[in-house]
This record gives sequence, structure tokens and C-alpha cells, in this order.
Amino acid sequence: MNVQNPSLPQSSAKLESAIRPGYMSGFGNGFETEALPGALPIGRNSPQKCAYGLYAEQLSGSPFTAPRTTNERSWLYRIRPTVTHWGQFRKADIGLWRTAPAVEVEVPIAPMRWDPIPIPEEKLSFLEGIRTITTAGDASSQAGMGAHVYLVTRSMVDEYFYNADGELLLVPQQGDLRLWTEFGIIDIEPGEIAVIPRGVKIRVELTNGPARGYLCENYGGALTLPERGPIGANCMANPRDFLTPVAAYEDQDAPSKMYVKWGGSLWVAEMDHSPLDVVAWHGNYAPYKYDLRRYSPVGPVLYDHADPSIFTVLTSPSETPGTANIDFVLFSDRWLVAENTFRPPWYHMNVMSEFMGLVYGQYDAKTGGGFVPGGISLHNTMLPHGPDMDAFEKASNVELKPHKLEGTMAFMFETRFPQKVTAFAAETEALQKDYASYGHKLKKHFNPNQR
Repeated sequence: MNVQNPSLPQSSAKLESAIRPGYMSGFGNGFETEALPGALPIGRNSPQKCAYGLYAEQLSGSPFTAPRTTNERSWLYRIRPTVTHWGQFRKADIGLWRTAPAVEVEVPIAPMRWDPIPIPEEKLSFLEGIRTITTAGDASSQAGMGAHVYLVTRSMVDEYFYNADGELLLVPQQGDLRLWTEFGIIDIEPGEIAVIPRGVKIRVELTNGPARGYLCENYGGALTLPERGPIGANCMANPRDFLTPVAAYEDQDAPSKMYVKWGGSLWVAEMDHSPLDVVAWHGNYAPYKYDLRRYSPVGPVLYDHADPSIFTVLTSPSETPGTANIDFVLFSDRWLVAENTFRPPWYHMNVMSEFMGLVYGQYDAKTGGGFVPGGISLHNTMLPHGPDMDAFEKASNVELKPHKLEGTMAFMFETRFPQKVTAFAAETEALQKDYASYGHKLKKHFNPNQR
């Protein structure tokens, strides 16, 4: 195998580090990168003959006629075009991966919570280790999402994959992953995320033992940065902190397999070479990573609790202004300073449905235990939820000094669609059977004779 990259990434980014070699900075930029000098044509996309005997191929993430601000495409200069990867596809076992609409089981309406799904002893690749928890919307109409966990105990060897149903947002919780993509190499660790656009071929490797994390499969519009509105030009997720890999390619002739998720099914074909053979590329449709520890939160500085939407990192817009197909929301280190204010999230019912995970630390609205790193909670459309009794009593009576939440990272996949629980999620031993009754422990404090 011949792997070419001008500067392979060696270790994961830290908050204090400069941008590492192996990546280009900026969100949604028009990038250009080549692993061999002169591989990119100048001033044109499809010359009569490409340098080095390469093929030109366009990968479009939007319709050709989409407005310039949402038009996504990249030109790839590769050893073989994708059509040569196309063997005789046959249906493969998709395991516990489900695609909306998927109504396998009906569960009583209630808040739900799960312990971390255990990492098994058996050898599971990234594809084999996906466990769907919820689905929402309809993938065929390009609306909604799937919320999954991944459990990985082996690297993909001579196996490649792309998803035609949606883009993938990976949120590692335990263990690091190396994502070999046709655009270059991405390393991610807990505290970081990676986004793989639909149609982009990948191979997933372990770098330091078994891995577990969360996976959002976005069937709708591509994830983008939310508008800041009155916040202005800075804070939240800053574009400069998003990193896209430089070109790298494999020149490998060996038996291998190509897996494609299409229409909710998994298909596989035999190949005799690696599809990660892009020597150069340019465009704005590409995978990227982001260090969540660089998120700059904003919040209330006098009184009251801001809506959780103020912590949105990425959003998948819908055709309805202000109503997201998906919001990816982060609850990380920040100062709490509001006066005469109940500082944890308030009790509420919401038209959006909330799938929540915890990467590390403790979530401030659930201090009574039970929501631990690797765990999951689901608060569906128009179902009540809020702090548990311990969090309520503490926040209602504590002396309100400036307080910094530290060492915590929780997040939400929030969607306008109700989330349907899979049979796996409803039947796993990790489901906390008594979670729906946590509100019963809240005490009655009402006294009509005392204000």
C-alpha cells in the first residue's frame, strides 16, 4: 500500500495548540489541496487530460442550481473514478442500524434514559457496532435524523463505506478514531466531533483501543453554522476552528469491500483496489472536524436562564425559517453569574424533541446520579422534563455567587420531529426502567399563607 500525505496528523488538537499540519482552517471555505505537485488543474475543472493520468470527478452535495450560499460541490482528481469501484452489489446485514421511518415498537409516552451501552468483547467494526436508539422523520424525503451509538473494537481493514442516506456527525465519548476519507485523514478524540458529508467514502480505524461514541445521521439539509443575530460577529463556534484535511491518497491494489448505505439498506460489493485514491481536490464539500473545547459560549449576565438554543454549534435548517431539522447543542464549561435566578434549565415542554448525551463530567440539571458519561436521555416532543429533585433543591437554596461549571461536556441532538425508539433501545438492559418517575420525588412547597 502506498499512502501519500504531505503532513500526516500525529495527535489530537488541544485548546491551547496552534492549527496542526494536515488540516486547513475555516468553515465552508473553498479549499484546494494536492498530495502531488501540479495534480490540480489551473483555471479549469475538467481538462482534456489530467496530470499524472488522473480522472476528474465532481461530487455534488446540493442540486446544481442551489443558491451560491448553499451550493456545495468539490472536484476530485483520482486514480480511478467511483464508477470503477462499482461491482455487483448484494444486500448486506445492517445489524442494529435503523433508518426512518422505522416503527418497530410502541413505548409508553414518557421521558427515557439509558445507562452507557457496554462495549462488547466481540470484534466489531464501525459499521458492525452501530446501535440505533431513535429515528425521526423520513430519510427518503430528506427530512429528520437517526440517533445512534457506535461501539468499535476492531479497525476496518480493506473495508470502505459511504452513506447515501445522510451526513454523519460523530461525537466520540471513549477512545480515539482515525477516519481515512477520500479527502484526507481526520483524527478525533473525546471532546471533538467530525462531520462526514453524504457520499464521502471512509475507512474507520482505532488508534488506542476500543471506542464508543454517539452518531447523528442527518437526512436533511447539510449542517451549517447558526446565524448569530444580535450576538454579532464573534463567539459560539468560530469558523476558523473548523479543520478540513489536506489531500492524501492510497494507491493500493488488493481485494477489498465497498459498503454503501442507500435507502435504509446496506449493500456490499467486492473490489480489487482502494477507493481512497484522491490525489488532489478543490471545493467546499468535504469532511471536517471541530474541537468542542474551543466553543465560546454566551449567556445571561444579569438574570434569568437563556434558551438552550444559544448553545447551538451546528444546525441543519428546514424549509421553515427558525425551525431546525436538527440542532447540535453543546453544554460545556461556562460561568453562571445570573442574580436571583434558578440557574439550571427550567421545567418545560417543547415542540422540539431532545436526544441528549454526556461525553464527560456531570450535567447540571441531573445531579442525583443516573446520567453518566456514555449515557443517553430522550425527552420527546411535548413531553415534560426538567431538573431532578437534588438539582432543584440545591439550585433553589444555594447562595448565588459566580460559579464556574468545569469538566463537563453534554450535548443534544434536537429535531422538530418526534423520535421513535427502536426495539433495541426499548429492550436493552441499559434502559433505566424507573427514570420516567423522577419528577414524582419533587416535593410540594406550596403555602398560600406565605409568599
